Amino acid sequence: MSRRFCTSAKGTREAWLFIDSVFPIQIARWDLRHYLGIFREENLLETLHATLRNVTSHKFRVIALEPQRKDGGVFVRFSYSPINPEEDNDKTLEQIEAAVMEEAEKHSGLPSWLGFTGGRAWVVKGIPWKEDMNRFASPILKIAFEGTDVSEQALYQLCRPYGRIRDLTPAGPVPAGALRFTTIIFQRIQSATIARNVIHGLNYPSGSTSPTRLRVAYQKPIQAHAIRDWMSSHPKIMLPLLVFLFGTLTYTIFDPIRSFMIEGKMLEWFDYRKFKLYRWLQVSTFGRFVGTLNSSTVKETSPAAVWKERKEAETGMKAYLTDTPTTVAFVHGPQGSGKSRMLGTIVEETGRTTLVIDCQDLQSATTDSQLIGALAAQTGYWPVFTSLNSMNNLIDLASIGLIGQKTGLSSSLSDQLKEVLSATETALKGVTSSHRAAIQRQIKNDQQREVTRIQAERRRNQIRQGVWHDGRLDCVAGNGIMSELGIGDERFDEANAMSFTAKEHTENEEKTGRYQQHFDTVNALPIVVIRNYTTKIGSDREELLTVLAQWAASLAEKQIAHVIVTSDNRENSKRLAKALPSKPIYTIALSDADASGSLAFLKQKLGYTGIDIAFSAEQTKCVRRLGGRASDLESLIHKVRNGQSVEEAVEEIINQGVSELRKNAFGDDVDDAKSLLWTREQAWRVIRLLSQQAEVPYYDVLVDFPFKGDETALRGMEHAELISIGTQEGRPSTIRPGKPVFRWVFERLVNDRIFQTTQDIALNEKIINAAESSIKTYEQELMVLAEVLSVEPRHWWGFIFGMKSASRERARYLAEKMLAAGGKIERLERENVELKKLLTKA
Repeated sequence: MSRRFCTSAKGTREAWLFIDSVFPIQIARWDLRHYLGIFREENLLETLHATLRNVTSHKFRVIALEPQRKDGGVFVRFSYSPINPEEDNDKTLEQIEAAVMEEAEKHSGLPSWLGFTGGRAWVVKGIPWKEDMNRFASPILKIAFEGTDVSEQALYQLCRPYGRIRDLTPAGPVPAGALRFTTIIFQRIQSATIARNVIHGLNYPSGSTSPTRLRVAYQKPIQAHAIRDWMSSHPKIMLPLLVFLFGTLTYTIFDPIRSFMIEGKMLEWFDYRKFKLYRWLQVSTFGRFVGTLNSSTVKETSPAAVWKERKEAETGMKAYLTDTPTTVAFVHGPQGSGKSRMLGTIVEETGRTTLVIDCQDLQSATTDSQLIGALAAQTGYWPVFTSLNSMNNLIDLASIGLIGQKTGLSSSLSDQLKEVLSATETALKGVTSSHRAAIQRQIKNDQQREVTRIQAERRRNQIRQGVWHDGRLDCVAGNGIMSELGIGDERFDEANAMSFTAKEHTENEEKTGRYQQHFDTVNALPIVVIRNYTTKIGSDREELLTVLAQWAASLAEKQIAHVIVTSDNRENSKRLAKALPSKPIYTIALSDADASGSLAFLKQKLGYTGIDIAFSAEQTKCVRRLGGRASDLESLIHKVRNGQSVEEAVEEIINQGVSELRKNAFGDDVDDAKSLLWTREQAWRVIRLLSQQAEVPYYDVLVDFPFKGDETALRGMEHAELISIGTQEGRPSTIRPGKPVFRWVFERLVNDRIFQTTQDIALNEKIINAAESSIKTYEQELMVLAEVLSVEPRHWWGFIFGMKSASRERARYLAEKMLAAGGKIERLERENVELKKLLTKA
């Protein structure tokens, strides 16, 4: 706030002084010295006024004091009367300035906020600009010219009295309508504040008729958004640098966290059910009641006890898990054959850490982000930023427009999958290290217990032999003659004792070797199970299966874990073989049980619930219809437990299979059928053949209508579990129903007269259309041949020697083909007429 002391008298002139260093110079909003200056303002202004009041040169009189706190100074408005009105006014002001400084020296200088000698007084040459905006002092001044430019030399001479100048930049080009300006950089910020308050608004004489007005403002050493502007103007430098920094951040921070989280999930660090407190509470409270109820429960025997076909597969799987992993185990068998149950039982018996990846859940994802999220949830990969890839794609699009190339932030689905699996691989190594450390601790504890046991046994043996001596008795007996009580009359045979010790040492070394051998075994390795490794119909997740195959092969080659892949289709092992070309795949096949095994399985399962059935010949015949598929046998057991008879249950399973077959093989409607990998006619052809025979030759079906060499349809039906394709010497040989019960489902479907009639009509129409298309082709070729025959030369000796014409022979062949096709059309059309009559009657 300004302080006014008087008004100017008539005949006097007014001017301004700027007193520097009265207050602290505020360089930012957070500068706390500013408040210290405010606190001392009253005292400082009174002291300054007392000093200036004694100045009498040219009738000097203080009118007002106006603090300029941000710049650390005070504006002094004063009046004066020049002795000679015609005298130069600038000279008069210089004399007043000198008088003020002379008076200040008498009072030990001008006041300052620090309490020391302050600054000095400066005559204001321009117009004081008192403002309270957030424009803080800076050693850089921006001087704009309202008029013609002022030369660098003139500016230097004008500003040099206020302090040393480090640099002065000439005025450069500016946009139209803007003022040209120059920049002056002072050595000290105090010099810049003095110059800004003294020369702002100065009318500097120039060569033109009107002077140039100087407008002075502070310029920050680092301009606002300068870094941001520089980064945006250099995208070719900053974008790769940002990508590098982002990758470094991910590699150094997030990847270790993700590997730790995966390892924690596998080792059950975060499972509260594994905590000691929870286990104690479970045993001490609820477990007492549950234990009483479970004590009467009879543990079911493994199906392998009654399923002889499963024993060989279990033996092979156990052999794989007890050996060092060098390849991948591929377990295949039809859906419902019990792969998961058998594998779960074996893995549970080993007690080893297991990681399960279910491809079925992954393939159900509709987007790449959902797929990555599902894989992360199964492995424990966290944190995962699934939405970042979409943002990175947008950044790549923008970078193409800016620098002409992608930044590399966005990654393909394959790269994202490999990133998750790479972190999982690191976690698997950590699991192995943890298990080995635990085994080593157990070995040390066992060795310590063994040493303690040996020492106790040796002591007992020495006591029995009379060679043991306890040194503590010496202390009790004392010295001299009494010390003999410490030994007594017992014998001390050192040789026997050493012999016994050597024998124990040998035994200890043998046991240590066995422990070390156990430590080097594969029990510390985790198990990775990849379930449902198969391609869904219409799925485009081939990339997922390829990446998983490469990862599984890498784990096996590096001996990081035992990898077990389960699939319903044997053909999926080709991806694994391609990823592991140097070593054969360890293949384990699961087949359906035979008739005797199926009956034994049913009797055992039903016996657990107290149902004892002596299967009659008719019931045995019904069970044989189901075959040995585990899922169908489980369904039969469930229905019999609910009170149905065996005959009713089997009949219901077959009827249910018929309904499912119509939907899966033919579709609910025409639009649904278009999404299938095969046509209705192709499915009907296979079903009709398999309803009459247990198996049909593969290539007979492939080359015949309506397939005509189209293997995609047959492979699609195999993936859909409608059929199974048998091989011989590595090539397809036979086609069988997808499940044993389908043999009777096919027969039941074919015996449906209405359905059979509609499908036969549709198949005949397809054959008729194909035949008519062939006839049109024959006719067009015959027309061409007729033109050729009309100009073809025929010699008389050709008839004598029986020389044939190529055109005539070709025409005869086409005519025979056209005749056969016409006969087929007539026969099928008559057949369709009869079939339509059956539909009318129905």
